[in-house]
Amino acid sequence: MAVGFIGAGKVGFSLGRYFTGHSIRVSGYYSRNPKSAHEAADFTGTGFYATIDDLIRDSKVIFITTPDDAIGQVWGQLKAANIYDRIVCHCSGVLSSEIFSESSAPRYRCRGYSIHPLLAVSSRLDSYKELSRTLFTIENGAKERAQRQADEIDAMFRACGNQVIYLRPQDKARYHAAAVMASNLVLGLAQTAAEELQNCGFSRKEALDALVPFMQRNVAHLENHMPEEVLTGPVERGDVQTVCTHLETLTATNREIYRLLSGKALALARKKNPERDYQVMGEKLKDKEDV
Repeated sequence: MAVGFIGAGKVGFSLGRYFTGHSIRVSGYYSRNPKSAHEAADFTGTGFYATIDDLIRDSKVIFITTPDDAIGQVWGQLKAANIYDRIVCHCSGVLSSEIFSESSAPRYRCRGYSIHPLLAVSSRLDSYKELSRTLFTIENGAKERAQRQADEIDAMFRACGNQVIYLRPQDKARYHAAAVMASNLVLGLAQTAAEELQNCGFSRKEALDALVPFMQRNVAHLENHMPEEVLTGPVERGDVQTVCTHLETLTATNREIYRLLSGKALALARKKNPERDYQVMGEKLKDKEDV
């Protein structure tokens, strides 16, 4: 079962190298930018394709690894070609498999899947090294149908040692929002904390050098414990005066970030310490406009 890629960006590079490293046959790459396709082919030891038709001919599974706004256009090109009995996958985090129109795919016995690695793919040349510990989501319509029809795709990722979870089409946007919170928005939180340290006299580099290991150690605890089990700090302790001092010190957006996230921490604290009275803490963390 040969896998071909349309699109030669970070995700295409990474998946291709990951597959070849696990003895999955990759036919090669086609891209609107031939230079990128050549580079991806060289990086993975696979083929370069000058046309989509040639790639389809040599590929049973076709991964569309283009930007999201180009997936529909590529699907239009595929429908105009001979895609009989092919499996077509896109790797968008937010788009579902419904982009592969119901009226067209069955006509060609062509199945469409939304496949997404829960990983921030940041490098064309290095991110494939992180895929071995990455969860992949598969979405192909209703969950029951996906479990019956996704045998080849499911087996391919499980053979690489990856965990696979199925999603429903209507859950893709919520799933992707969660992924953004745990990845991109963590960087926003790190920047927020760094800004406050800079206000204390740290240089930006000093602030980040201090924060990175601090954050890493805390997140590492989640590998073996639930969030409430590793929660510490003034909210968990019920230290109302400290939290009030923080709220008085912080201003504007950073104050609101602190208040909202402390509200989430308060929910965890109540789960951790059900016998403790957090009523006053809850009052202090309310939005004044809601009072």
